[in-house]
Amino acid sequence: MKNPLSFSRPAGALASAFLALLAIGLAPAARAEWWDAQWPLRKAVVLDASATGVAVDSPTGPLPVLVRLHGANHQFAAAAPDGRDLRFIASDGKTLLPAHVESFDPLLNEGFAWVLAPELKPGARVELALYYGKPDVGPASGQALYDPETLLVYHFAGPGAPQDASGKGRHAANAGVSAPGSMIGNGLRLAGGEPVRVAVDDTLKRPAAQPLTVALWAKTSAPSARSVLLHWGDTTSYLQIGLADGVPYAEVRDRDAARRTPAATPVSAGAWKHLALAASPEALVVYVDGAEYSRLAASLPALQSDLRLGADAVGQNAFSGEIDELSLSSVARPASWIKFLAVSQSGANDSLKLVNIGNDEGGASAKGGHGGFIAETLGHMALFGDIAKNMMFDGWIAVGCCVIMMIVGWIVALQKFAYLKRVEQGTEEFLDQWKKVSSDLTALDHADSDNVKTLGGKADAARIRLMQQSPLYHIYHIGSEEIRHRLQDKRGFNGLSARSITAIKASLDAGLTRETHRLKSGLVSLTIGIAGGPYVGLMGTVVGVMITFAVIAKTGEVEVNSIAPGIASALLATVFGLLVAIPALFLYSFLNSRIKNAISDMQLFIDEFITKMAEFYPVTDATSTHAPFVLGRARRDSDEEAQQATKK
Repeated sequence: MKNPLSFSRPAGALASAFLALLAIGLAPAARAEWWDAQWPLRKAVVLDASATGVAVDSPTGPLPVLVRLHGANHQFAAAAPDGRDLRFIASDGKTLLPAHVESFDPLLNEGFAWVLAPELKPGARVELALYYGKPDVGPASGQALYDPETLLVYHFAGPGAPQDASGKGRHAANAGVSAPGSMIGNGLRLAGGEPVRVAVDDTLKRPAAQPLTVALWAKTSAPSARSVLLHWGDTTSYLQIGLADGVPYAEVRDRDAARRTPAATPVSAGAWKHLALAASPEALVVYVDGAEYSRLAASLPALQSDLRLGADAVGQNAFSGEIDELSLSSVARPASWIKFLAVSQSGANDSLKLVNIGNDEGGASAKGGHGGFIAETLGHMALFGDIAKNMMFDGWIAVGCCVIMMIVGWIVALQKFAYLKRVEQGTEEFLDQWKKVSSDLTALDHADSDNVKTLGGKADAARIRLMQQSPLYHIYHIGSEEIRHRLQDKRGFNGLSARSITAIKASLDAGLTRETHRLKSGLVSLTIGIAGGPYVGLMGTVVGVMITFAVIAKTGEVEVNSIAPGIASALLATVFGLLVAIPALFLYSFLNSRIKNAISDMQLFIDEFITKMAEFYPVTDATSTHAPFVLGRARRDSDEEAQQATKK
């Protein structure tokens, strides 16, 4: 019996060819045999120290790696509610790796898991596999996750006293204030109150000149003259890590005197920074965000007393802010180990390159026959050609609308990717040039547009063209123009008053708003695809199902062969709607995160620019014995006017 809903249309053949090509492009490469058929889903976790990832200078040694899970890379609905079914398998496809789930929230679609990864050598790529999807299983043991050299690990994952995740039982003696949504899950909030104390027993006491590594994430609320993050020891023999006017330092004291690592560039308040100290018998090396920051030729004193977080031994010099992921090791970890730790945990773009989470594999093929996954997938995709032959005119209208939204969204996304790449390159070049002049803004001749454009003559034409792509360069011009107006004021220039600085900041904020609009322009096409694609597809499906049942009622044919093709072709419209929305959602999220980074750079630059102006153009008293405060071109103009007055 001929199906009353069968139609022979050229568009069906076109859709069949398109879907076949799509299947070839999306089909994953052949992978290792399935570790355990009871786990239906898996994905690759690639640690990349090659040119496509983040390079390391030396072997890292085995180390715990953070795997960030979210709605874009993990199916939370298919996993156990607490993540107990997560299993990490080595690259041989057989070895179960020690792992620990710090937190797993299906409501927020957010999870943090730790896995003991093998040694990562320079230029190498190590591929692990993450299996999940078996809710009725016990959690994996994480006690073997840390090596014997690890003294303690605090994730600060829950309320109460911080618990040692290393398995050595060195829990804190008192509770701190939990900070939800910290750097990695929950953190520890310190606000100048009682420090968190860790009792030091005989197993944790350290003789003098012993190696040690301390690593943690810290975010200070506001810089202060001295704020202590960690103090280990008493008042006469101790190790102290903290911030002095925003400068990270490590200080040691024995019976002789206190010695501190030299000062370097301060870190920004309100931003998360990874701080680490690698102490050997020869030197103390401080690292910030995985890069060496300062060094002191000294060794550690004997550490026999308690360890405190947030204040010194007598409760003074309290730290105000948040800390997260504290770890202590009884060895001086290599620089590559510290760099991997900082980059992989940061959540920034480099962390996505270093720890790359792939797409899910699994489904029906998990029951057996994994070797024929590509052939099976191509076979399933080929059925779409037959389904498309039965699609009616209303369904093709919905598909056409979805295809148009998909094309427009991808074109905008590609253009935005290219634009943001130019913006990031221009910003990097501008910040490099800005460092050369920010130490003294008076070196810029604000009355000379060429001098301003070249940042004091230090940038050539190629660099200028590159910097012109950066919003920071545009905001810098706005600020320079505001200064120029005031330098050329006929009433004279006597520094920048608070009112002038407020006016200049308003102009910079206006520039920030315009640049933000420029960065976000065009993203509405992606949001239309995210919100509208599924509804357009659903409309085609609903109408197709209605017509299918109307034809069935009219002809009286209620066999499966007469119903199924019409329903399947109607559902194809919904598939196209989802093909529009899902990539658009991922593209929008990724682009929006990069745009947020660019906006943050502008906000930080405005704050720095205002601060530099207030420093180098202070208000002076014209009636005092000191000469008026005249800078740049204004100073030279004043000298020329004085000479002309003398001649007259």
